[in-house]
Amino acid sequence: MYSLSDFDFDLPPERIAQHPLPDRSASRLLQLDGDQITDRHFADIIDQLQPGDLLVMNNTRVLKARFFGVKETGGQVEVLVERVLDNRTVLAQVRASKSPKPGNRIRLADAFEVTTGERAGEFFTLHFEGDVFDLIEAHGRLPLPPYIEHNADEFDEQRYQTVYSKEPGAVAAPTAGLHFDQPLLDRLREKGIRFAYVTLHVGAGTFQPVRVEDLSAHKMHSEWYTISQETVEAVRAAKAAGRDVVAVGTTSLRALESASQSGELVAGSDDTALFITPGYTFKTVTRLITNFHLPKSTLMMLVSAFAGYHEIRKAYQHAIANEYRFFSYGDAMLLTTRSRQ
Repeated sequence: MYSLSDFDFDLPPERIAQHPLPDRSASRLLQLDGDQITDRHFADIIDQLQPGDLLVMNNTRVLKARFFGVKETGGQVEVLVERVLDNRTVLAQVRASKSPKPGNRIRLADAFEVTTGERAGEFFTLHFEGDVFDLIEAHGRLPLPPYIEHNADEFDEQRYQTVYSKEPGAVAAPTAGLHFDQPLLDRLREKGIRFAYVTLHVGAGTFQPVRVEDLSAHKMHSEWYTISQETVEAVRAAKAAGRDVVAVGTTSLRALESASQSGELVAGSDDTALFITPGYTFKTVTRLITNFHLPKSTLMMLVSAFAGYHEIRKAYQHAIANEYRFFSYGDAMLLTTRSRQ
């Protein structure tokens, strides 16, 4: 049985990528197949996939979800929208010297006011006076991950979105997808690689470390996903043909596996708090494209479950020694599930 300390590792700060590379597909790719490690360029992904393989991508779009504001009392407030509930209501983190109470009004970005509602765990309900998506897009700031040490600029606003982002609702990017540019997508299609999409709106909880040594005591953050019948049919066709179902990112994987708990992938929308740790049996995904993850994070546990605990430890040691770039703006890995090795 694994515990939290089993997923810790030392990462030199200089290995954390602070900016994206000029070209999306110029990243490096560490391929891990069993205990075999191969250093590649990300554009080489085309040679590692076969006609009929299915790439499943998360088409969520990152909201400009961070705001600075002022309470009626004059106190300073920082707001991070976590989830849009409807066109006038969101759940948000609210940082202030004193927590607001229901009915308090907050002026955001010196542009519009919101009214606080009831608490929902660590979040506050905020009621907007106009369309949530319009106001967020017009006045919000892009929320970069906490380990990136600069404020988002125009380049970040372009590069911290996938080229196929479509459905607004995330507060963090599905970063494995950031490596794909349109020419690479076109080349993959020309080779006969198939594409399908899911939507999982990534929450800020994706950056939170696990804080309990006993993993069974960890409360997983919840995220909303939807999977169409078209995607279900594409997965079934790939499996029937003996081809790989390749999740682009852990968010795509979590959506697919969450919708496969009956043993077979089903279409629909739901919240997922699926916590994948070593010992989990993967039901749909056979290969995974992913970035490198934070120590003690649920995503380190997920990739260890997928590719093997000792294999992942070895791969991360290799990546650090060979100066791979880590986290959201960093390099990528191509993993094969243990059941397929």
